[in-house]
Amino acid sequence: MDASGVRERAAELPREPGVYQFQDDDAVLYVGKAVDLRSRVRSYADPRSDRIRRMVDRAARIDFAVTDTETQALLLEANLVKRHQPRYNVRLKDDKSYPLVQLTAHPVPRIEITRDPEEAATVFGPFTDKGRVETVVKALRETYGLRGCSDHKYAGRDRPCLDYEMGLCSAPCTGEIGEAAYREDVESAVRFFEGETGALADPLRREMEEAAQGREFERAANLRDRLTAVESFHGGGEEAVSARRDERAVDVLGVAIEGETATVARLHSERGQLVDRSRHRLDAPEGEDRVPTLLAAFIPQYYAERELPDALLLSERPDDGELLSWLDAEGVAVRVPGAGREATLVELALKNARRGSGPRDELGALADALGLDRIERIEGFDVSHAGGRAVVGSDVCFVADGGTAGRSGGAVAEKADYRRKKLPERNDDYANVRELIRWRATRVVEGRDDRPDPDLLLVDGGDGQLGAARDALAEAGWDVPVVALAKEEELVITPDGVRDWPSDAPQLHVLQRVRDEAHRFAVQYHQTVRDEVKTVLDDVPGVGPATRRRLLRRFGSVENVRRASVDDLRDVPGIGEKTARALKRRL
Repeated sequence: MDASGVRERAAELPREPGVYQFQDDDAVLYVGKAVDLRSRVRSYADPRSDRIRRMVDRAARIDFAVTDTETQALLLEANLVKRHQPRYNVRLKDDKSYPLVQLTAHPVPRIEITRDPEEAATVFGPFTDKGRVETVVKALRETYGLRGCSDHKYAGRDRPCLDYEMGLCSAPCTGEIGEAAYREDVESAVRFFEGETGALADPLRREMEEAAQGREFERAANLRDRLTAVESFHGGGEEAVSARRDERAVDVLGVAIEGETATVARLHSERGQLVDRSRHRLDAPEGEDRVPTLLAAFIPQYYAERELPDALLLSERPDDGELLSWLDAEGVAVRVPGAGREATLVELALKNARRGSGPRDELGALADALGLDRIERIEGFDVSHAGGRAVVGSDVCFVADGGTAGRSGGAVAEKADYRRKKLPERNDDYANVRELIRWRATRVVEGRDDRPDPDLLLVDGGDGQLGAARDALAEAGWDVPVVALAKEEELVITPDGVRDWPSDAPQLHVLQRVRDEAHRFAVQYHQTVRDEVKTVLDDVPGVGPATRRRLLRRFGSVENVRRASVDDLRDVPGIGEKTARALKRRL
């Protein structure tokens, strides 16, 4: 994109806070935030560095989303950067990683500030002021006794640690408090992060007043300062998106209709934080109540193969009683807010709908190029191994994002439908592909896979891999189209011949994304399996498969085994002093 293109696009943007994305044909290059979207994007017509100039030259388009405040833009930017991993964000010197607060998925959760949360944890943030977050977390620990120790330090204790003596932990590790009572204290912390300031402010205020009455003025002053930080925490832009503590995932839908075309903008929040947004174009219905009619058509189509949120916030209520009954039966709350924070979110979605444009029709182009009726779901497969050892296979899934009312749009990863499998150890790529595809096909035919059938399978490789995949499908009796994508020349191999599509063809780009993600997922799993097998099973005298399983069950991962002390290792049944020291030396 040249300077004139940037200026032309900037002139179309609003003078409001928001987030902008520079994108090429198949990836997000850069995500940024702005107080004034038009002014900030226009500045890229004269880039401030060679690196930014290369990014702008490579970009094909600029997308955006408006927000109410600069802080909301910052939080959305942080989440989009985490989700898309844009190349030019990762390496820029001014890129920042903002702190999060996590409550782990342990039966007795610990609370901690982190920039790399665990996958199953309950996470709040990101936050802009680390000092204030530290003050709040310490206040929560002192008020509710939440633990901060790691799981392996928590396990097997016979007496409380120093945190208990300091009043920072209620010591559930040694039964000083029961798990049920501890969970109630955790719920109080959750209520605070979800916007209920009084869950922490009220006990702090009582403690401050008691200290003042007892003439403990220094302590009362410290509590006053802490109370000030707590009371300003939510008012300072660190607020959650959803105010309902029992709703983890909330979707907000806004509709804009212009002539015969409509745009539905979707904002998505998880655990109270705005993490994603998308826009979807479709044909506008006829009649007077067009928005309720359109929502009644959009909602069942969009969520047919997606997980329903806990709540839907809408600008108008759909006019389909059966749809509302279905949503109610599925436990989805449907609200049309008239005021407050939720109404503000609906207005944000409406702003994005009015200013939005639909995604590129790359899946439609792929279906046309392959002669298929439609493609809304692709599964990609790859195999990874090291000379026939630690052989694993990956199965990733991409689905249409914006494919409503008969239209296909872009393809996005559906990570909940990813699968992986250990395969027999052999140095035979064709046999490995055949085994992987046969496993997937057999599970479908036998009714043991509850995922929807894909419209297309993609294998990483050439004619040999395609032949192996087709043999496996025929053996299992599963009829689904399959193609292969060869890496070196990016040729698409089909049962009818080889397709050499232009490098800028949208149908090629979507296959490349699926192929690359299947490769990444397979390599990641292979490295995990290889790491476990090589460092623990093969190379340490005295550690066999049973002991390896006990180590991994106790510490959770090879990395945690590396961090464990000799005494911690000796606590594992079957590990003596000699074996523990051998482990420490080897790892």
